[in-house]
Amino acid sequence: MPRDLRTWLPKVTYHCYSRCLEMRNLLESVWVREMAAEVINMALEKYNFQLIQMEFVDNHFHFMIRTVENGENISRIMQYIKARIAEAYNRKMNRTGPFWHDRFKCKIIELAQNPVSYYINASLYIGYNRVAKGLDADPRDSKYNTFRIMVEEDYIPPVKITFHPYFLALGRNHTERMAKFKSYDKAYRKRLFNKHIPVPAPPL
Repeated sequence: MPRDLRTWLPKVTYHCYSRCLEMRNLLESVWVREMAAEVINMALEKYNFQLIQMEFVDNHFHFMIRTVENGENISRIMQYIKARIAEAYNRKMNRTGPFWHDRFKCKIIELAQNPVSYYINASLYIGYNRVAKGLDADPRDSKYNTFRIMVEEDYIPPVKITFHPYFLALGRNHTERMAKFKSYDKAYRKRLFNKHIPVPAPPL
């Protein structure tokens, strides 16, 4: 059965997701996440694109990647990142074979029914994904959870992050933007920890 064709557009934001082989916890170890972060920085040096957000869960990851005019398409970027991670892991573990379960999935945020709402919800969903799965007590527990750049003044991400235009539109300066985003963070946290109010995942 032929694969679905992806939509390649410049200057749009892709919410990307990919699972490890057989849903194994191949991203669980700190050294694997450190290596993966290094690979992403290598990709940012090699290709012209913007990384908006990332987080590694033990058996999958979420990225927000924004393409730029005359830059690489999302397929080339993701192919490079996933291939380099798999190669580095296999070399370190002295193994062969696939690392990833399947093709990455993605959603173009700007094509959603309400792009700003999707962006905010997806940012929070990615940021709290490890918390929702019981892996962390708080998004701030993970060095690699770049959600923190929007809610913490002193957080230094391990990869180069670009603030999304929708985040920049939340206020006249960074202080106002963080305050506004923290209000969304507070509301999302309440919903997450209130078991009677489900927190929907953004569709992929």
